Amino acid sequence: MSLGHDAGLTPHQAPLRNVFGDALLAVATENPRVVVLDGDLGNSTKAETVRHAFPKRFFNLGIAESNLVGVGAGLAACGLIPWITSFSSFLLCNAYDQLRLAVAMSNINAKVLGSHGGITLGKDGPTQMGIEDLALVGGMPTFVMLVPSDPASMHAAVRAATEYVGPVWLRSSRVALPQIYPMGECPFEIGQANIVHQGDDLTIIACGIMVAAALDAAAVLSREGIEARVLDMLTLRPMDTTAIVAAARETGAIVTAEEHLLTGGMGSNVARIVASHHPVPMRFVGLADTYTDSGDPDDLLRKYHLTAADIAQAAREAYAAKHDAGNGRER
Repeated sequence: MSLGHDAGLTPHQAPLRNVFGDALLAVATENPRVVVLDGDLGNSTKAETVRHAFPKRFFNLGIAESNLVGVGAGLAACGLIPWITSFSSFLLCNAYDQLRLAVAMSNINAKVLGSHGGITLGKDGPTQMGIEDLALVGGMPTFVMLVPSDPASMHAAVRAATEYVGPVWLRSSRVALPQIYPMGECPFEIGQANIVHQGDDLTIIACGIMVAAALDAAAVLSREGIEARVLDMLTLRPMDTTAIVAAARETGAIVTAEEHLLTGGMGSNVARIVASHHPVPMRFVGLADTYTDSGDPDDLLRKYHLTAADIAQAAREAYAAKHDAGNGRER
């Protein structure tokens, strides 16, 4: 991943899935009610870190996602805190009914890791890429939705999810991400976005791996005299309406960036909030209506226009539209 250079971010550390494993072990060590359910992918999701430390609290149910979710919901009903872990594509495509009925409608205290979200798992191919996961989870109203953007926010998100009482979906990526927050110092409150770069000319709202790309884009724009605010939208539900409306009022233009289909993703929900409270010019960076190829993650990001350069170009367009609107011209 070629993220973080222009913004001066700390170089890449461990893959985010490894960070999840470390974070999961930390909360399991602190809280004996935490149990882990695996769909025979513990080596990929890194949930197996708990198996080595607490073998009696780790359950591999095999390639049977519907059963995985049902058992997890049952354990939650018994007072335990289950972490149900698998690829997001497998959980949502094979166990949506169980997630909807046993977890969401029941408002049960289960935590779900949707690993390998987005296209950056690369050569594993489109069958395993979770490009529609946020839209599908968004269709289950009781789920809190968390999308960490770096190692520190992953640790904070796992802890916040474990402490929250109710269903939580946590999106994880396979790849290593640059450090945005110092370890142990990520401000993380469910429902609150973080301003990670100040600016008054427009706002870039990003989640997941696109936050580092947004910071790169902001660095490029700054050299052109355009100062972009960057919001890390760590929580997609509940979404930080206050921060979004403030961005619209104070900067006058918004770009959203996500490693997800544009239809039903973060950007569409931001647009709904902006349209309801303070309409401003907007541009959207994300996947068009397409399934993607298999390939190197960086190559895929370039091919499908999910790079810092793409965000910067969208920002230039939104900034120009803002000024055209101010001059009474439509664009």
